[in-house]
Amino acid sequence: MPELPEVETVVRGLRAILPGRTITGLRLGKTDFIADVPRLEAALPGAAIEEVRRFGKFIGLRLAAPPRSNGNRPANWLLVHLGMTGQFVVCRPDSPVRPHTHVWLTLDDARELRYTDIRRFGKMRLMDADELLAFLGRLGTEPLEVPFDTFCAALSRCAMIKALLLDQRVLRGLGNIYTDESLWRARIHPRRLGAHLKPAERRALHAAVRRVLADAIRLRGSSISDFVDSAGSPGDYQRRHRAYDREGKPCYRCGTKIRRIIVAGRSSYFCPRCQPAPRGRSRRAVGRQSP
Repeated sequence: MPELPEVETVVRGLRAILPGRTITGLRLGKTDFIADVPRLEAALPGAAIEEVRRFGKFIGLRLAAPPRSNGNRPANWLLVHLGMTGQFVVCRPDSPVRPHTHVWLTLDDARELRYTDIRRFGKMRLMDADELLAFLGRLGTEPLEVPFDTFCAALSRCAMIKALLLDQRVLRGLGNIYTDESLWRARIHPRRLGAHLKPAERRALHAAVRRVLADAIRLRGSSISDFVDSAGSPGDYQRRHRAYDREGKPCYRCGTKIRRIIVAGRSSYFCPRCQPAPRGRSRRAVGRQSP
């Protein structure tokens, strides 16, 4: 957490407020999650926010610095990752400051853009256009935009499908919640090998990923612990979860109890009836529940 739908929800909220605003001040608390603090302190005050975009799980603010003596206006990007507990909220300056708030960006309309992160697993970094391009080159395709043929090629590997979906070099933005929800919808066990999926299963999974993400974005993401949107409001998609974190509860399709196993180092929730385990050695491994 947060994953693609939560980050998209935050981006849409920020996009309605920030473009055209100028950053007039910067105040920092703890900075161990910020790369190159002096660069950030030098570049942000006086910079105008031109655009807000999402890159997978990352929030990008495109900044236009004040004119320099040579007349150039170098464009920079502030890239923010919310980690597990990060929040990026626009509020009035007299709003109560939440514990673990580490960054305050004062805007020219007197509001503040605050970054709060309890566990400080998030990241904040300033990049120029070339650095951003190189960074994005290491990420996979946007799952909401990936064509079916590209999707099949990316997942046709002898690795577990859950691990492939979580790999940000394959598809950017998917995480534990929405891989489990997509696999449940497509009726595919998380330990199936990507290369062994049948054409109909690949098509079902492609459709499931897009449908689950679209539905989650429409309901403003899943608020399980700390996630809130840019206005501080929780999402609603956690009420629609069909597999994730439902161990021991009945499957919404068949009534069989949802089980939990570990795949790619992550808890994975599935229906043992709707999502049959792979045969052979993998089937015996699947039978071992996680502690």
